[in-house]
Amino acid sequence: MNSKPQYEVAVIGAGPAGIAAGAKLRKAGIDDFVILERADDVGGSWNENHYPGLGVDVPALAYQYSFARKADWSRIFPRGAEVKQYHVDVAKRFGLYPRITFGVNVEREEWNDAGRFWTLHLDNDSTITARFLISAVGAFVRPKEDVGIPGAKTFKGKVQRPSSWDDDFDMSGKSVGIIGTGASAVQIVPTIAPDVKHLTVFQRTPVWSVPKPDFTVPRAVQRTLAIPGVQPALHGVALVAMDLLFRAMVKPPARLVHPAMDRFDATAISAYRRYIRRVVKDPATAEQLTPNFGPLAKRPTISSAYLRTYNRDNVSLITDSIEKVTPTGVKTRDGVLHKLDVLILATGYEVFSDPETYRPGTVLGRDGFDLAKFYNEEGLQAYESVSVPGLPNRWTLCGPYSWTGSGWHSFVEMTADHAVRAIKETHRRGADVCEIRKDAAEAYHEKIYRLGESQRYYLAELNAHVPTYYRNSQGDTTYLRPQGFFEASRGNRKYPLDDYRYERVAEKALPTTISASA
Repeated sequence: MNSKPQYEVAVIGAGPAGIAAGAKLRKAGIDDFVILERADDVGGSWNENHYPGLGVDVPALAYQYSFARKADWSRIFPRGAEVKQYHVDVAKRFGLYPRITFGVNVEREEWNDAGRFWTLHLDNDSTITARFLISAVGAFVRPKEDVGIPGAKTFKGKVQRPSSWDDDFDMSGKSVGIIGTGASAVQIVPTIAPDVKHLTVFQRTPVWSVPKPDFTVPRAVQRTLAIPGVQPALHGVALVAMDLLFRAMVKPPARLVHPAMDRFDATAISAYRRYIRRVVKDPATAEQLTPNFGPLAKRPTISSAYLRTYNRDNVSLITDSIEKVTPTGVKTRDGVLHKLDVLILATGYEVFSDPETYRPGTVLGRDGFDLAKFYNEEGLQAYESVSVPGLPNRWTLCGPYSWTGSGWHSFVEMTADHAVRAIKETHRRGADVCEIRKDAAEAYHEKIYRLGESQRYYLAELNAHVPTYYRNSQGDTTYLRPQGFFEASRGNRKYPLDDYRYERVAEKALPTTISASA
């Protein structure tokens, strides 16, 4: 058997995380790698999504790589096309395009213990082998194929989804319905409302939506942001603020935090109810739009137009539960059939923090280890959110207990640094296998689970009644890391190198007493 793999490193995904991994590998002098991307270009969600109103809901200052800052953003909150172009430009700048294979989907990852490499089975019946594997799949793994509504596939009109929007279809003068009120819907609803004949919004759960302080960035401001040090300093202030928020949730004793959370939610809900009543003219509609849960229980949204859209005569809010979708529209439990020409399914994604997202037999490690089986039986967990015992030479850039409230790029940079550091150390030791030690992973998970007590209280007790991907199907809060940004960054960039064990082909595990600098 040929024990030499085709590549030293394979990266799955060319979204923000995959681009970060590729850039970090190149900066580390590791050029023998391939990036596998299922779509036709880089950008991940910013390539796949191009629905009306698409834009980032984090200020551009915090939504970019530290190694590729852009000073001339056109808006405080850039639109989707500009964000997509930014990722294209970064990928070109670091020479990633020649290393990307587009239009391939990795269906199975399988560890070859004899050859000490990973075999990736692609959807075109071919395989790729690599010594090391970095999974750079993002938080939103795939759109939900089953939207959970009877008859969803029977509708005979036009069906639109945020992840596969038909830009050529004209909705002017048509009766349109949208199911869902999440982040995508909050952008779509006010954008299309002025053009359609009638828009019906089917709401299961109201959403927190606060005004968006968005405006065109003046040229003078762009020039100021281009001054070395200005953007890092401003971004640093934002990171400190988020760090303090996360620490306030997890550091103090539960006997102090839990009552504070109760009071915070009650005060916030009351204030938001008053705000909505000022913005939305119809009192009944305003009440229906008011959440009965805290602002941090679901992903909050920002929009200066969403709530005001319900003041339009051609917009209706329906809160009766949906009985089924019919060939001509949506029938609600009150017996009303809402006839539609267009149905928009803004029903969300399968996310990385749910065990069901991981299909049995798709990630197979040492001695038959199956990641899906492990996550379903033992709960989602990973050392520093990236490494799992039983999966040698493999790191996940968006894994359990990972997000700390920062912009996405800051987060995936630190996890990419973790993976690249481990690969470099494996090379330095003359080894070809690097695997997180089981005792180190278990000790880390015990610590993280303990720190997450107040997080679980807030999401799984105080706000248990609201559906949210911040709380998974096992009742755990594996989307969020119960640490501040800077503590998480240190953990990923300064972890003890001997928390991993290293092997050569012809040897057992090397002693972990070899000295190594951080």
